Amino acid sequence: MSEGSLEAPIRHPLAWQDESFYDEAALDEEMRRIFDICHGCRRCFNLCDSFPRLFDLIDESDSGELDTVDSADFAPVVDACTLCDMCFMTKCPYVPPHEFNLDFPHLMLRYRAIEHRKGNVPWQSKQMAKTDRNGRLAKPLAPLANWALDEKNGLTRGLMQSVAGVHKDAALPRFNSRTLENTAAPAVTADAPAKGRKAVLYATCYGNFNNPEIGVAARGILARNGVETEVVHPSCCGMPLLEQGDIAAVAESARKVAAEFGPWIDKGYDIVALMPSCALMLKFEWPLILPDDPAIKKLSEATKDVTEYIVDIAKNEGLADGMTALGGKVAVHLACHARAQNMGAKAAELMRLLPESDVQVIERCSGHGGSWGVMQENFETALKVGRPVARQIKKDAPKYFVSECPLAGMHIGQGVERADGEVPETAAHPVVLFARAYGIAV
Repeated sequence: MSEGSLEAPIRHPLAWQDESFYDEAALDEEMRRIFDICHGCRRCFNLCDSFPRLFDLIDESDSGELDTVDSADFAPVVDACTLCDMCFMTKCPYVPPHEFNLDFPHLMLRYRAIEHRKGNVPWQSKQMAKTDRNGRLAKPLAPLANWALDEKNGLTRGLMQSVAGVHKDAALPRFNSRTLENTAAPAVTADAPAKGRKAVLYATCYGNFNNPEIGVAARGILARNGVETEVVHPSCCGMPLLEQGDIAAVAESARKVAAEFGPWIDKGYDIVALMPSCALMLKFEWPLILPDDPAIKKLSEATKDVTEYIVDIAKNEGLADGMTALGGKVAVHLACHARAQNMGAKAAELMRLLPESDVQVIERCSGHGGSWGVMQENFETALKVGRPVARQIKKDAPKYFVSECPLAGMHIGQGVERADGEVPETAAHPVVLFARAYGIAV
């Protein structure tokens, strides 16, 4: 492997079940090895706040080198990593198979796994990560919960900031009294091009409890194209838990979901994930956590992101007729966890399938990073990281704006407002706009 090689990155399985993984001295040695390489390279300076924090830490030390940086000061660098994987996938020239063997996100994950084992994850953060439980609790009280979550509600949001550390101005996802699992299946068009395909939609926590219209739109599009669908949501994919370093809990979710989907795969169903973060977990992260589990491998190979799946139909069978032009430019933000799936810009490809499409692609980070961007200590930094995206939308003034990540889309909208720009009509996901072109009500 030579520097600058065109070989594809290789990701090694996580050795989280080995006791050496939790050796703090070994971790510190590895962090210093990798941080020193990053210090000498600095290609990732503009990706997220982890790298500026690291470089400032070194530059402001007595020697201007890593040798005079105290290991106790590494924590803010780790805290700023959102596990977006963009440094590994798009920037770093030293990822495996390079001999430097540099995997910055999984280094941050190892640090967090040790902190989790030591009990250093705040109680509030643990509760926020229980997305399935929170969704089920909020479902019967959705109107009340949404009233409390509204950023204009100074009473409840001020209390949430002081108790849970969630910034009072951060836009938060709302809950729905109707889950995607409870929605009726649409009638399948019998003579459509993709007749014979069968797919199970992995509802995901967000798609099930927060915004079922994404799944309703996806099912409507697939039914119009002849695809029979079912909706299944055995458990959360575990991404919020992974961010906290609770790898064992992620593995437990992975085994549960794989066991549920296995029989569907055996019956010839494809697995379609509605959220890019969840698709990434099923396709890539779970096989690195449980590399010897055949059920995980089978699920990984059968899973597609929803935009990837519809584009695949367009390329292989062709799409059903009946779409009409939406009119106006569509700005498409490519979410980091969609890009990390290494499948290409499927959201942009999907939007270009619309009649008379005029698509503007945005590949910059939104700054949100899941739950990271809503926290009091991170919200303003998250807006700063996402400012180039907001400025681009303000400048180009598209009629519509979509992101594969609904949370990123909400956050970007706040950034546009802060930039005194006009927030375009925003759909929760590209498939919602696509369904609208078909005249499908969601």
